[in-house]
Amino acid sequence: MELSKIIASIKKECPDITSVFFVGCGASKAELYPAKYFFEGNAKKLRVSLYTANEFVYATPVAVNEKSIVITCSLGGSTPETVAASKKAMALGAKVIAVTHNANSALAKNAHFVVVHGFEANYAAKLEKMTLVLGLATEILNQYEGYEHYDAMIDGMSKIYDVIETSVATAVTSAKAFAESYKDEPVIYVMSSGATHEVAYAFSICLLMEMQWMNSGSFHDGEFFHGPFEIVDKDVPFILLMNDGRTRELDARALTFLQRFDAKTTVIDSKDFGLASSIDSSVIDYFNPMLISAILRVYAEQLALLRDHPLTKRRYMWKLEY
Repeated sequence: MELSKIIASIKKECPDITSVFFVGCGASKAELYPAKYFFEGNAKKLRVSLYTANEFVYATPVAVNEKSIVITCSLGGSTPETVAASKKAMALGAKVIAVTHNANSALAKNAHFVVVHGFEANYAAKLEKMTLVLGLATEILNQYEGYEHYDAMIDGMSKIYDVIETSVATAVTSAKAFAESYKDEPVIYVMSSGATHEVAYAFSICLLMEMQWMNSGSFHDGEFFHGPFEIVDKDVPFILLMNDGRTRELDARALTFLQRFDAKTTVIDSKDFGLASSIDSSVIDYFNPMLISAILRVYAEQLALLRDHPLTKRRYMWKLEY
């Protein structure tokens, strides 16, 4: 079912929705963040929250009720905590939308509506989850409150996949250089701002810590000068994700400081890939995460090759009870 029809169906039955909750774990939780960020910046009445699934289950917000929409997200649709969160939300009367790659998964079977996304086909397919959730957020806001840049958002979502595929094709050389330079680092810090904040978080905890067993930390550029900048020194490794949009000033300030003390800095900048040539300035903030996530995937793949450590390699996950 089209995203607009899903929300129209919910509105017909529940015209007075007051809150929207995004729920997931790990990378899936991070991929919900751009939609949550979009809501926070544009909703005048609707309440929005983002929860890691197990906390949603054990410390459920009292606002989850028949006036809520809960969007749960899991790639394979089998994450136990997220399935439990969907069940909890349904039991409390909320309208639940599951976003997953597996239409026959446990998550899909415990939701009122299911949005199925791609993954294997190409880099753009890997970003369908994030984009479709943003699309759901756009439809909720527009249908319940109205959104003046709705057409620009829909246009952006029709173009971002081509932008991704064009951009990743040009990123391999820089990704190889990054991998060669960072493959033996004892720790790598990742930072960004705006809608891209949890892209940095996901790269840190998933691509580096989970998939490469490399120590890492992430933080928001706006928080950089309120603690983390004390570890900056010559040759300390950072990855800085720079946005094209309203929070670019935060990214630029952080970059200036890193360069001032000669930190080892890799910059991935949306401007270098011409995001603004395809996405309208009124909504460009919300499309940085898709583009930068795709580029980071190329970087992770090159790192895995040089370290002879496949991204699929695990020692705990899926291998023992936890």
